[in-house]
This record gives sequence, structure tokens and C-alpha cells, in this order.
Amino acid sequence: MPRILLIGNDGQVGYELQHTLASLGPVHAVCYPAIDFGNPDSIVRTVREARPELIVNAAAYTAVDKAETEPDLCRRLNADAPRILAEEAVRLGAALVHYSTDFVFDGMLRRPYVETDSAQPVSVYGRTKLEGDLAIAVSGVPHLVFRLAWVYGLRGKNFLLTIRRLSAEGKALRIVDDQVGCPTWCRSVAEVTAAALAKRPSAKALREISGVYHAACGGETSWCGFARAFLPAEARIQPIATTDYPTPARRPAYSVLDCTKLRRVFGLVLPPWQDALSACLEGERKNR
Repeated sequence: MPRILLIGNDGQVGYELQHTLASLGPVHAVCYPAIDFGNPDSIVRTVREARPELIVNAAAYTAVDKAETEPDLCRRLNADAPRILAEEAVRLGAALVHYSTDFVFDGMLRRPYVETDSAQPVSVYGRTKLEGDLAIAVSGVPHLVFRLAWVYGLRGKNFLLTIRRLSAEGKALRIVDDQVGCPTWCRSVAEVTAAALAKRPSAKALREISGVYHAACGGETSWCGFARAFLPAEARIQPIATTDYPTPARRPAYSVLDCTKLRRVFGLVLPPWQDALSACLEGERKNR
């Protein structure tokens, strides 16, 4: 049972990983300020003190629009920090799990993206995440990089929580209807991560299948379609075009991820996005 260092357990995916990874081995979970992801010395010190056999990195800079005015900070967290983790993992003989994003694509295709499609990010966030992915790949560390899409949950900041809050305040909602993707529940990500690692629990085993894997819930919808699926029927929703809601960062118009490789290599499939959403909301009702 490998010693696991989980970084970013205060985030949506990281919080769920604390629970799903526990079945694989002892989990040492850290987040800010115990680790300062923008400080290379802090990253190195944390890894060397923990001496893990597996590093799972769920930390990142995810403020997509703010990144346009903070490119250096975004790059330190999304590109430099993963590179340092990969280098330290190589030094220890450990493996690395990392999470990427559908924002590495420009959204110009009109079919689901596969892992080998050309990455052409159109935002600072997307570019820095891609830089982190590439740094891990060239480091030689045994690794799994899971590309995620439209992650939501019941903690932190995400589309579901924001739209529900605005709706509860009685506000009319203008929601983009021409961006299409795969809403993905953070718990589904954590569960598929643990399931994949259970099949390949060692650095040696992971070396054989290292690479990028798309890990998103099945199906596709627009932001407006997603909102309609969890808001009450009486909610006031106006579908709008991307051009009607300008943002500092460009978003891919179509970023549906093809997860065939995940199924082929690990025999794993994330649920359809509608089923995952239902499970998320049902769990919330039971915990009230």
C-alpha cells in the first residue's frame, strides 16, 4: 500500500480524493499554507519530508478570467509547480497523478476531442495547464494526467453553486447556450482516479501506461442546458450567445472529451453527466 501525498485537499476534487484514496494506502493531505504552491522551496520541502511513493496533485490556479491579468502567478502554479513535483517524484522513485483541463483545446472541432488531438489553448489558463502537462511528460516520471471538464460539486466555487445562488436571489439568469462540454462531478473524478490506481498501484506498473487520459462524464450539453437540469422549472433563464457575455478569457466553443482511452486501458467509464448530477443532488438532500 503506497504512501500517498495528496496536494490540494481543500479543493473540489482534492476533498473527494481524501476519501477515495484512503483505500489504497495512508494519505498525507496538504494544502495552503502547509504548502505554498507558488514557492518552489515549499514544494520541495513538503515532498521530501513526506517521502511518498505516489503524489496526487489536485492543486491549481483555476480563476480563468483573472489569469489573463496574472499570467506569471498562473504559470508558477499551473506549469512550474507540476514540473517541480515531477522532478521530485523522479528523485524519489515515486509516481505522479495530475489533473488537466479541456481548456487546452481551442474548441474548433465539432467532435469529441481525443488525447492525441492538437492542443491549441486560447487563454492564459489553458496555456499554463498545457505547459504543466508537457513538463510532466518530459520529466520521465511514471504518471497519469487526467484531463477534466466543467468540474462542479457542492463545495468551493463552481457553476452549479453560483447559478443556484443567483436563482435563489430571484435574479433573471442570462446563460451561455453556444458553448458545449461535459459537466463532470468532482466525486466521479475522485472515484475513477482511485479505481485506476487500484489497477496499477506502483510506479513500475504506471510507467507502462503513463500519459494523458480524458476523464469526463458522458454526454454533452451547453451551460444553459446544464443549468436547466438542476434549477427549478420556474427559474427565469434566458439563453444567450457567447458574444452577449464577453469575458476577459476566451473559452472553447466545443470541448467535449472522448474517454475511450480510459475505458480501453483501465476498463473504466464515468457516468453520464445527468446521472452524476442526480447522484450529487440526491446526496445533498440526504445530508440535510
